[in-house]
Amino acid sequence: MFALKQRISDEQKAAFLGGNRFRGEVLRNLLAAILNEEVAQMKRDEGLSDEETEKVIAREVKKRIESAQLYRQNDRVDLAEPEEQELAVLKEYLPEQLGEDDVRRAIEQIISDMGEVSIQQMGQVIGAAKSKLGNSADGAVIAKIVKETLAN
Repeated sequence: MFALKQRISDEQKAAFLGGNRFRGEVLRNLLAAILNEEVAQMKRDEGLSDEETEKVIAREVKKRIESAQLYRQNDRVDLAEPEEQELAVLKEYLPEQLGEDDVRRAIEQIISDMGEVSIQQMGQVIGAAKSKLGNSADGAVIAKIVKETLAN
């Protein structure tokens, strides 16, 4: 088992033993999402790498953000708050997110390394940025900054 999944599993057990039922349930659901991804990728025996596990966590974080936003837009604070609490727990297992300025600098470096880049090559720049930055930057932020940078 890779280190990140092992850490989540250990902390889930500790949460339940310590009486923190909410945290334990959040981590149990996260482990279920990781297991589903292992099955989908036919990696049940060897497991996902830490990077692949981070992608699953990032996807779960995005779900919670979108749900909380929808609930708040519809004045359902009672439903938004648990989503935001789950979000706080899940974010603990992701690398620290880069600020927009850091992402912008990285993208500008990628574009200068690629040479002459047109707006039609936006997908290539986004792909290079995602592979370089990994899970430390949100894909939507990367896409937005690449589009802004190439438009100028």
